[in-house]
Amino acid sequence: MYQPPHFQETRQDVLHGLIRAHPLGLLISNGAEGPVANAIPFLLDAPSLRNAEAPPNGRLRAHLARANPQWRLLADNPASPVLVVFQGTEAYVTPSWYETKRETGKVVPTWNYAIVQVRGAVRVIEDQDWLARQISDLTVAQEAARKAPWAVTDAPASFIQSQIKGIVGLEIEITDMQGKWKVSQNRPIADRSGVAEGLESEGSNSPDMVRLVRSYGGLDDR
Repeated sequence: MYQPPHFQETRQDVLHGLIRAHPLGLLISNGAEGPVANAIPFLLDAPSLRNAEAPPNGRLRAHLARANPQWRLLADNPASPVLVVFQGTEAYVTPSWYETKRETGKVVPTWNYAIVQVRGAVRVIEDQDWLARQISDLTVAQEAARKAPWAVTDAPASFIQSQIKGIVGLEIEITDMQGKWKVSQNRPIADRSGVAEGLESEGSNSPDMVRLVRSYGGLDDR
C-alpha cells in the first residue's frame, strides 16, 4: 500500500478498532488464474491478559462456503500469505471547501478514507466444534447490541448442523498490519477546517469522517 508518512497509522489499538468496527473484509489470495477475492466477515482475536494465546498482532477468524473454491486454493498453498483489506469510513472532498481555492485556485478534488491492510498465513479448518464456536462468536459480536439479539441456539440444532457442514473455517495469524488514515491532515489548517465544516453543512452521511478530520487535523482544541 502506498504510504506517505503523514497518512500512516501504526497504533495497534486503532487498527484493531477499525477492523472491529468494519469487520467485512476483502480476502485476497493468489490462484492459478490470478488473484481471487471474496468479501467475508471476520472476527479479531487480539492479544490480552485474557487471550494470551493470540499472536502479537492478533489473529483473524472467518469462514467460507464450502462451495467457494477459494478455500481449496488456500488449503493447497498454505505457505502463500493472504491479504485482507478492511475499509473504514470514507468521503469525497470537494475543492470548494478549501480556503486555498479562494486564495490561489490551485486545488483539486480528493477522497478521504481510513483503511487497514492485513497480511498473514492462513490455516483452513474443517473441525465441526471450531466451526460451531466460530458462528456463535460471530453472531454474538453482531447481535449483542440489539434489543432482542438472535442466538444460534434459536434455530433448530439439526438445521445448524446442516449449515455447519456447508462451511469451512479460516484462521489468519497476522504477520503484518498497515493502516492509512487519509483525512486531510496534509492540508493547511484552514483547509482542514473547511473540510470538516463542509462535510457537516452538507449533511454528510459520514460523521466518523468529520470526527477524524477534526482529531487528526488538530481541530478539536480550537
